[in-house]
Amino acid sequence: MSIIESIILGIVQGVGEFLPISSSAHLILVRFLFNMQALDPAFEKAFDVALHFGTLIAVIFVFYKDWLSLFNGAIQKVTKKKDSFEAKMFGYIVLATIPGALVGLFLEDIIDSVVRGNVLIIAILLALMGVFIYIGDKWADKYYKNQTGYKDLTLRQTFLIGMSQALAIIPGFSRSGTTILAARLMGVSREGAAKFTFLLSTPIIFGAAIVKVGDLMVNFDVSIIVGVVTSAIVGILSIKFLLRYIKNNDFAIFAYYRVFIALIVIIKLIVS
Repeated sequence: MSIIESIILGIVQGVGEFLPISSSAHLILVRFLFNMQALDPAFEKAFDVALHFGTLIAVIFVFYKDWLSLFNGAIQKVTKKKDSFEAKMFGYIVLATIPGALVGLFLEDIIDSVVRGNVLIIAILLALMGVFIYIGDKWADKYYKNQTGYKDLTLRQTFLIGMSQALAIIPGFSRSGTTILAARLMGVSREGAAKFTFLLSTPIIFGAAIVKVGDLMVNFDVSIIVGVVTSAIVGILSIKFLLRYIKNNDFAIFAYYRVFIALIVIIKLIVS
């Protein structure tokens, strides 16, 4: 893999992991749209794992103060029986992570074999989720006048958001897209949905990367370093952008984008 391709895919991962547009779908579709040279499947998977390390660095960098507070709250709960918001939220995140972790552990290879090589299915799912995100976001504004903030999230809401994260294993659904949609359908504010989504992504990305670190070591080369650094830098910028953007805007632009990219892919399939 060339350095230019590593940078391009690092940018794609850094943007796609945190914006609700599906990084896994984009890594596949960008390779398809720009006719990137086919790689050994083992190296391609290892490279994608490395990109996830980059976005893990990004989310930890942006939210390290939150995670320190959450860990401290959990420790205080265990050692001093001291209740706090941080202890409660730490428990919520742990429970919400379980569904996605189990689905990823047992079904990822099956999903990969069925969906990963079919760009038409991925494009259709990308567009459909775009429509669902648009409708869900508008529906929440219409029916929830007093929306739930991050600090008011309940166990039920966080667990259902975690359940939705399990769908992110399917390229085109998007981890942030599914969790934000689930949160919005339950009346969670855009800011609350985004922050919880980013915190929830930390353990699942970490777990996925650790499980496949063996593949990464076997196929390690300089392009992997470039991809990790690029995805980390772009990931930090993407998180900060989204947190600022949703203060005054809805998620419609991401829905439009998803449908647009899906149409481009379908057109290329037709004419090629």
